[in-house]
Amino acid sequence: MIPTVGFNMRKVTKGNVTIKYEKRYSSAFPPQLRAQMRDLARGMFVFGYDNYMAHAFPQDELNPIYCRGRGPDRGDPSNLNINDVLGNYSLTLVDALDTLAIMGNSSEFQKAVKLVINTVSFDRDSTVQVFEATIRVLGSLLSAHRIITDSKQPFGDMTIKDYDNELLHMAHDLAVRLLPAFENTKTGIPYPRVNLKTGVPPDSNNETCTAGAGSLLVEFGILSRLLGDSTFEWVARRAVKALWSLRSNDTGLLGNVVNIQTGRWVGKQSGLGAGLDSFYEYLLKSYILFGEKEDLEMFNAAYQSIQNYLRRGREACNEGEGDPPLYVNVNMFSGQLMNTWIDSLQAFFPGLQVLIGDVEDAICLHAFYYAIWKRYGALPERYNWQLQAPDVLFYPLRPELVESTYLLYQATKNPFYLHVGMDILQSLEKYTKVKCGYATLHHVIDKSKEDRMESFFLSETCKYLYLLFDEENPVHKSGTRYMFTTEGHIVSVDEHLRESPWKEFFSEEGGPDQEGKPMHRPRSQELKVINSSSNCNRVPDERRYSLPLKSIYMRQIDQMVGLI
Repeated sequence: MIPTVGFNMRKVTKGNVTIKYEKRYSSAFPPQLRAQMRDLARGMFVFGYDNYMAHAFPQDELNPIYCRGRGPDRGDPSNLNINDVLGNYSLTLVDALDTLAIMGNSSEFQKAVKLVINTVSFDRDSTVQVFEATIRVLGSLLSAHRIITDSKQPFGDMTIKDYDNELLHMAHDLAVRLLPAFENTKTGIPYPRVNLKTGVPPDSNNETCTAGAGSLLVEFGILSRLLGDSTFEWVARRAVKALWSLRSNDTGLLGNVVNIQTGRWVGKQSGLGAGLDSFYEYLLKSYILFGEKEDLEMFNAAYQSIQNYLRRGREACNEGEGDPPLYVNVNMFSGQLMNTWIDSLQAFFPGLQVLIGDVEDAICLHAFYYAIWKRYGALPERYNWQLQAPDVLFYPLRPELVESTYLLYQATKNPFYLHVGMDILQSLEKYTKVKCGYATLHHVIDKSKEDRMESFFLSETCKYLYLLFDEENPVHKSGTRYMFTTEGHIVSVDEHLRESPWKEFFSEEGGPDQEGKPMHRPRSQELKVINSSSNCNRVPDERRYSLPLKSIYMRQIDQMVGLI
């Protein structure tokens, strides 16, 4: 048996409380209620988006309490909470493009794309985090470009008159400005930040988190394959392999912070949340998109190490004694517990487990996070499972729990997850809606607020809530296979993204050789735009899951009553 951790979830016998939850969560979700929730999710997006356009554009973010815009903090360059994200490039508008398309708003999508083309420039004296610029801006430009050039137009007519691949060229321009981060590092792991005009700052930090450096392959790989230029995929893949080579020989785990020059681990904590989350996510999603077997092999090995050293609780979700499964933070070298908290970003992991078919474990972990949400009406940034109380009390409108709820519903079609989504929607409306948008919760208990609406609220939180309730959406009905990036940008999985004319570089020279020598850099190929809307015949290893879920989720509800 895997040893249990110390969190005490009160078990209850079947009685009035359990019957109440059974009656609510196992009942059907009427079509009229689903339509009402879909419209509420759309209205939430529209309210935030319209207020951003009215009060904040062309600045990066909306301050929804005082109805004004926010850009980089020029007066305090050390304010990384703001400056890592905001680049003075109309971030919220760019990040929201494919949400407009998914909701079928062709007129506003076309208007927004033209605004981006005509007003957004990356020739800015802005120092931004490479990871944030990649997932929020580069990923959105690529997603919107693919939507515009899709010959099938599943979301309605999203074409742009006289469109000449401008978004793709903008994505190329941004990526070129990010490339200096990958230069002059002894490991190939990129610097965390670049100035879009001047490159890596002279006083740049040599330390970066694993997720930030190792979660660039999806966007950089798509760009390379659309342009026919291996450079971007090459540098991103080299960074992944460099990080992978530094994992512990004993546990197979990675730490959360590394020195890009020495390759030494500065942060030895291994977990599923901040600093590591999307690294694991992109190992699997890179394989789904590009079909490179080494990505799947790395993911499988990482997942096994996660199960061996991070997972605590009983062996099976729905059988045996002991606490429900939970994934904790451990020392990467010893596997020993480092602390007794988990963070809200970890709530993405059940959704990732759905993609690999570990649905039962996903149900258990999702139930744990949902129980916390039920208690506070939001997810605190950190939750101490031993004390059963928040350690860090703010909630910045994060999407991870919604994302996992959506993916679990798609895998199971169980109405339980529609009820979960309704709870989340109603909580957001009740606790975060303000005069001009939706505000960060400063304190999940007293519900005090901060004047900030991050761009991912529109690009992810609203999108996943809308898709959860929109059963007839083309994402579900068009026959095209789709995948979402870590920022929630939609990407069609098709054969052309699996065609790699430089594949030999990755198989033969994809990382440092056995003597530790750096791999040779392939020559950049001539610009070649590939517009493709063809579908993959299949996604390798795809499975459909049909499980007896009622007993599983009801057991979790039973055991979470102490939290709820």
